[in-house]
Amino acid sequence: MAEGKDLYALLGVPRTATAEEIKKAYRRLARKYHPDVNPGDKEAEEKFKEISLAFEILSDPKKRALYDEMGWDAARIGWDPEKAAAWRRWKAGRAASPGGFDFEGFSVDLGDIFGDIFGDFFRAARARTETGPVPGQDLRAAITIDLAEAVRGTTRTIEVERNATCDRCGGTGRAEGRAPVCPTCGGSGRVHTSRGNVVFGGVCPACRGTGEAPGPACPRCQGAGTVPTTARLEVKIPAGIADGGVVRLPGQGGAGLRGGPAGDLYLEVKVRPHPVYRRVGDDLHVVLPITVHEAIAGATVRLPTFDGTVEVKVPPGSPSGRKLRLRGKGVPHLKGEGRGDLYAELRVEVPTGPEAERLARQMEPLYDRDVRAALVA
Repeated sequence: MAEGKDLYALLGVPRTATAEEIKKAYRRLARKYHPDVNPGDKEAEEKFKEISLAFEILSDPKKRALYDEMGWDAARIGWDPEKAAAWRRWKAGRAASPGGFDFEGFSVDLGDIFGDIFGDFFRAARARTETGPVPGQDLRAAITIDLAEAVRGTTRTIEVERNATCDRCGGTGRAEGRAPVCPTCGGSGRVHTSRGNVVFGGVCPACRGTGEAPGPACPRCQGAGTVPTTARLEVKIPAGIADGGVVRLPGQGGAGLRGGPAGDLYLEVKVRPHPVYRRVGDDLHVVLPITVHEAIAGATVRLPTFDGTVEVKVPPGSPSGRKLRLRGKGVPHLKGEGRGDLYAELRVEVPTGPEAERLARQMEPLYDRDVRAALVA
């Protein structure tokens, strides 16, 4: 069994490994030790269980943080943050009182220590954690879209690797279906003994903490209750989503255990830069080229946008750099109604060649001021 072993060592990754490195290591080892690849190999079967448990813990940010801090004691308290806080207070108090009891070298059940302090609350919570329904793991994935798709909204089909409920045992992990309650521990998954005022305990040796009577494991999932699978999902990306925005897909994460609900899938959206348009908040910015004549005389020019072509009125005498605001032509607000604005920055395109130079020279007397008079050092 994996309990007591170093989860990072089981996956062959350092403790500083990223979530993606942990996922890659698990996928590589799962392909190597999966029971379908190694039929009848008990050693491979045990290895598959160990790496599956290691991945389940290390791929969950909250569980991983508690494991890094507490080791396997985090599993013994059901990965409960409140119990972890109590454990820290108990540890700090023990360190501050060197004359008190020293439990080093003994298998002390921290859940029972908390129980002595807080009553039956922790015992009941622990029993529910170990034998009741367990929610599935939340998953994260990423998708890249164009700016046009972010403005209009889009629908994409993605593939997600996740654990699904075993189709052979229905998630029970047993060959013959749901198991009876373990007679040794009465379904709690724990056994306890008292020595004076101190309660000692640990995982039930008969059922190994499951609370179920021992029995043959499902040959498909090897007792895990779930199997790795690749799911194809159609995802609706809402109009107005920004780069780095997240779309939550309820119930599309990992399968739950013992009837627990499936986790959620969080899809991070990355938006590719556009060659012409630039987004700032919910506003769009674009450089609009115009001719010299359009800048001097004014004009109505056509501008392609993500919602179709619009007409932009250029006032007479418009210099390069002038910004024209088109209200409500920007990005739809993701929350609430309305849209941002579109800002078109004019850029006067100057023609070149001998004829253009001749005509430009004829225009010099038309300047009624020194165009550089405002420049000062």
